[in-house]
Amino acid sequence: MKTYFVDSFTNEKFKGNPAAVCLPDIELDAESMQHIAAEIGFSETAFIKQIKDNTYSIRFFSPKTEIPLCGHATLASSKILFSTTLFDSIKFINCNDVELFIEKETDKIKMQFPVYDLEETEVPQKLLDALGISEIIEKKYSPNNKIILIEIESADDLANLKPDFTALLNSHTGINGVLVTAVSNNENFDFHYRYFWPWAGTDEDPVTGGIQTFLTKYWALKLNKTKLNAFQSSLRTGTMITELVQDKVYILGEAVIVLEGTFIL
Repeated sequence: MKTYFVDSFTNEKFKGNPAAVCLPDIELDAESMQHIAAEIGFSETAFIKQIKDNTYSIRFFSPKTEIPLCGHATLASSKILFSTTLFDSIKFINCNDVELFIEKETDKIKMQFPVYDLEETEVPQKLLDALGISEIIEKKYSPNNKIILIEIESADDLANLKPDFTALLNSHTGINGVLVTAVSNNENFDFHYRYFWPWAGTDEDPVTGGIQTFLTKYWALKLNKTKLNAFQSSLRTGTMITELVQDKVYILGEAVIVLEGTFIL
């Protein structure tokens, strides 16, 4: 099976978020895809298969479970297809029949994702303690993504968080992750964020695109602007441009191919 490793949301190798992109030429069941994703060990492995012309099915697996929607693995898959075909646009269809429209845009790749609403929620104190957060500005929940959003005041405090992941995992059930965000302290960006998801993937995701389905609208309303520059303050770091257009969010990013090989099935 043709397999690639791609660093997403960066133009430098060994930065951004690594994803594996697999192009099986036989039908694989979910159990096989899960084993492959666990073997590779990245936060996400994408499996893409051509349906017709420039339309592909896409499925995402963390080392632990299938994930309906993933931004950085979509970007990685787009990078591979744009590098190996003559297509200038792609349509992916995920496991929930959500259509993702992708285009080349100068030196970046532009992805169209849906926008999901947030709702009020309560956050257990033991979850905040596990994150090392003492004060919060806002707390919301994305039911579509099963992700808690927590806004804190300081981007510096965000960068310095050192969660106790064992305590974090035991502090809540029924969620996929916790997104912590803060307004930027850097004039080049509008907001910073980090994503912790020991429930469904790795402890911390280096760069996360899928959360922009709700995070872009959250900051667009707070900052009264529709085009935003985002910075993920993880160890590897990553950046992206997002734009809110009615019920869609556009995510623009770069990616670097770092490995091309064959997975022996």
